[in-house]
Amino acid sequence: MSREYPIIAVTGSSGAGTTTVRRSFERMFLREDVHAAVVDGDAFHRYTRDDLHRMFREEPERKDELSHFAVEANLLDRLEGLFIEYGEHGSGTFRHYIHAEDKQKIEAGYRVGTFTEWQSLPCGTDLLFYEGLHGGLVTEDYDIARHVDLLVGVAPTMNLEWIQKIDRDTKLRGYSQEAVIDTILGRMNDYVRYIQPQFSRTHINFQRVPTVDTSNPFEVQDIPTDAESFVVIRFRDPSTVDFPWLLAMIKDAFMTRPHTLVVPGARMSLAMELILAPLVRHLLSQRRFR
Repeated sequence: MSREYPIIAVTGSSGAGTTTVRRSFERMFLREDVHAAVVDGDAFHRYTRDDLHRMFREEPERKDELSHFAVEANLLDRLEGLFIEYGEHGSGTFRHYIHAEDKQKIEAGYRVGTFTEWQSLPCGTDLLFYEGLHGGLVTEDYDIARHVDLLVGVAPTMNLEWIQKIDRDTKLRGYSQEAVIDTILGRMNDYVRYIQPQFSRTHINFQRVPTVDTSNPFEVQDIPTDAESFVVIRFRDPSTVDFPWLLAMIKDAFMTRPHTLVVPGARMSLAMELILAPLVRHLLSQRRFR
């Protein structure tokens, strides 16, 4: 059944490149005159950075069980509640998590690793756009995926994902490389339990594969450029995809399986917009107006 208020979710782990997909959606929304309520998954973390540091000092054994991937470290009841409320009424509450790159909010007095106050979503939006860790999560207690109308996964090869995370967290967020590696290792169990299964529920996956040597991601190195990679795009339902048109529109694209399209990394943004824009238009055309 078509819903009046659709929900789009981009899911992937920290450092995976979900922000690139988010920017493609934002350009698309602007061009298509779509008014989206944008929600960042980090806003649903349960603890501030100081809370976590204090807990780890007092109970070091809890460090591995409270990664941002873990169910226990997130307000998933509020996230699922937001999706339910927005899907039914086009409303809900959200907040922001403050990162080091959020210069405007820091200048306004917020501290890195804290949250803004909860506030209402803007009125009159066409859809909800979520980017975060848990848009396709399913557990015994939560089924967030069932509320999402278009679920997009971003999952680069593991070594590339680690390289991107190390580069971002050391250059933008001030962590040492050793601290980032420690975080990666501490999150591994939760990554396997909670993040990877979501990529089997997505409608579309975008996976960037480098064509340069990334065999040791913990060696200091530049992130492979778009020109040094391919993007593997997997569709859950290939019967709805016009592959001949995509192959004609995207130079040097090719197929490897009936549901899998591969494009040069430099054409990732073009591929995203060609693939995703019709899906967004379809969602909005099917809205059930009262």
